[in-house]
Amino acid sequence: MEVKYEVTVTAVGAQAREFLENNSSVILLDQGKHPNLAAMVVEHTVGELAADIEVGDKLKFGNTDFKVTKVGDVANKTIREDGHCTILINKEGSLPGQISVKGVMPPRLRVDDKIKFFKK
Repeated sequence: MEVKYEVTVTAVGAQAREFLENNSSVILLDQGKHPNLAAMVVEHTVGELAADIEVGDKLKFGNTDFKVTKVGDVANKTIREDGHCTILINKEGSLPGQISVKGVMPPRLRVDDKIKFFKK
């Protein structure tokens, strides 16, 4: 499968786990990009988005697989600029920077895990 985007988790903010448990969401952001947001995001290495993420693509977050079901209007743009998007797990998003995915279980948030988007 063709990899569109690949990064490695470098930090998990204290509130990031709460967002996952309470809102079924994970906020991604390039490491060090906005230090004031570090507590609520999953920071990762800087990556290059080789091609736009589209409905039907696959997401692998650590050892957990998902299928992309919706991509907000500006999600690809914000990933290119700041490595930023909000991933909604098993729910539909309506905000322009969100990517909705479906899977069997939520990801575990661990430093050194890979986050990869693959072409459908």
